[in-house]
Amino acid sequence: MGKQLESRTIPPYEPKAGEEYMSPEQLAHFRKILEYQRAELSMEIDRAVHVMQEESTIFADPADRATQESDMALELRSRDRERKLIKKIDEIFTKIDSGEYGYCEKCGIEIGLKRLEARPTASLCIDCKTLDEIRERQMAK
Repeated sequence: MGKQLESRTIPPYEPKAGEEYMSPEQLAHFRKILEYQRAELSMEIDRAVHVMQEESTIFADPADRATQESDMALELRSRDRERKLIKKIDEIFTKIDSGEYGYCEKCGIEIGLKRLEARPTASLCIDCKTLDEIRERQMAK
């Protein structure tokens, strides 16, 4: 998912003095970032499908065949993660349209521009996300 970093070609949003949180300009900025990420992910998925079709070779050596299958399994897992991210981006577009974008799904407070710049698909504020991660670690033990 390194492709997400390429959206950094869009400069960070600098709010104007007294500007309201999630103003139309801010929403347009994040929509632009998400559209760029979605296009990048779609292109990467298409590229991977073509590469996998072209590299599909039947090897006589079982070790080579196993390596190819392992590589393809890893590639498919990566593509599945990208597909899920595209779905999440589409859900975020709905939130932008409904005016719910930028607010924590759990507590309702502002997620914050800096956090959204770092992760435009964030749906939790930093406090709720931290608590979720602590719970996950405790459940894993």
